[in-house]
Amino acid sequence: MAAAALAAAGPQGFAGPPDRPAEDQGERTTPSAKPGGPSAPDLVRAPVRIADAETVRLLRPGDRVDVIAAPTSGARATRVTSGARVTDVSAGEQASLEGGALIVLSVPRADAVKLAGAGANSRLAVVLC
Repeated sequence: MAAAALAAAGPQGFAGPPDRPAEDQGERTTPSAKPGGPSAPDLVRAPVRIADAETVRLLRPGDRVDVIAAPTSGARATRVTSGARVTDVSAGEQASLEGGALIVLSVPRADAVKLAGAGANSRLAVVLC
């Protein structure tokens, strides 16, 4: 639950004041955001534990991924977020077959909350876009 609260709050100063558009703040924007157009959603950096550490070793910063949640209850897997940008990948020595590996994704604030919730109840996987 703490991860959900941190993801919702985001790092202070990352998104800047709400009265300034993202383009004016130097904020990273989504590929579809155009200068002068509607501003991109507030992006935050969300740490996500991916169940398969070997898959994480294939990732590099800048890659785009979809995140899939497979509930431990056996319910149907669902896509939690699409086209998230990888900003950081945990070092190989920290990854384990049982505990997976940590990555950091740049996602809209609402998706960060979904990722934190899904990570508490499901095994998470990524699909390279």
